[in-house]
Amino acid sequence: MKSTRRSISSNHLTPAFLHCAAILFFTEIARSAFLISFLPAYAKERQITLAAVGLAISVHYLADTLIKVLAGYVLDRFPARVILNIFLLLGLLGLFVSYGVHAPWAIVLGAGLIGIGVSPVWLLCLSEIQEDRRGSQMGSIYTIWLISLGLGPVGVNFLIDRSYTLSFWLLAGCWAAGWLLAAFKRMDLSSRRLLERTVPLKQQIREIGSKLVQMKPLVPGMIVQTLAAGLLVPVLPSFASEYLALDYSNYSIMLMAGGCMTVLLLVPMGRLADKWGYKWLLIAGFGVLAACLGLLIYSRQIFSTMLLAVCLGAAYAAVLPAWNAILSHYVPAEQKATGWGVLSGIEGIGVILGPILGGWMAESFDVTVTVGISSLLLFGIMLFYWIRPVRQHQREQYRQRS
Repeated sequence: MKSTRRSISSNHLTPAFLHCAAILFFTEIARSAFLISFLPAYAKERQITLAAVGLAISVHYLADTLIKVLAGYVLDRFPARVILNIFLLLGLLGLFVSYGVHAPWAIVLGAGLIGIGVSPVWLLCLSEIQEDRRGSQMGSIYTIWLISLGLGPVGVNFLIDRSYTLSFWLLAGCWAAGWLLAAFKRMDLSSRRLLERTVPLKQQIREIGSKLVQMKPLVPGMIVQTLAAGLLVPVLPSFASEYLALDYSNYSIMLMAGGCMTVLLLVPMGRLADKWGYKWLLIAGFGVLAACLGLLIYSRQIFSTMLLAVCLGAAYAAVLPAWNAILSHYVPAEQKATGWGVLSGIEGIGVILGPILGGWMAESFDVTVTVGISSLLLFGIMLFYWIRPVRQHQREQYRQRS
């Protein structure tokens, strides 16, 4: 009996963790399918310009980033079930506005509401991360996220050829499933006890500045890595067709190869991070990402491109759990959601600026310049954390001050 209890307690997939992960799975399927597949195709069908589509996607990520800070504060003070229901209702409303009103302003407003609706889900999942299982649980969360990120667009692409209505109701059904799960979300503490443990909003705002000063070794990596990824978003399809000589089918195969490698290695890499530490996984991961991106510029054969795609997926799997496990050390235990909201807001700077800068570089210079700059940024992060690593005693000193 005792051994059974120990085996259950040693499992990083606790019921509360799985509950949050299931909510994330359904909502991210709907979001990824909407942004990547449904919105561009549906806008073209309704003769809405690509400029409006680009603005809608930017507004979506901007709303998601800005609202994460507010959502984190609210989640620390009130029951998660109530907050999730309100936010997910706004997201579902955004889906219906985007689909039901045939106007550019509607897709911009709808995309923004979806960004608001999904913002507390990630924070809630990250708040369930346990002290002694950071790497493993981070790996599991990102595995679920990557699976949903792939399933959503693939499923909708298959249905769009048949019916936009059927595609929309698939999105709405997935979102509603996440909303239904959120309705049964249980809290370990009542809102009154949470209020006793949290500090006033004004005091938290004053403390943010001092927290960022103490966390300054992390800030470059938080912004630059999302900036490097954001640079690639608008240029990857044209880069694949013009320089890698890939048609759409082969390009999809490359993405699937890299994505599958990331999914397969996320949990093992998370366990390695828990066992061996995070420094060398970060250095190796960022270094391989930088090298493979740089080599892609010179790849002209499908075999070499496939090999580089697989290596990129493996390197991404090494970086994700180790990086987020380090971040979790700086989140105060009594204000987890607020802390993750602040961190997500800082990372969101790169997500918002990256696509704008990437598109400008590609138009002003060349697509390969954008890819090369992204590679150099990742190489710079590797050098920064090799020269100035974030050590365990630094994190412990921060936690004691908090």
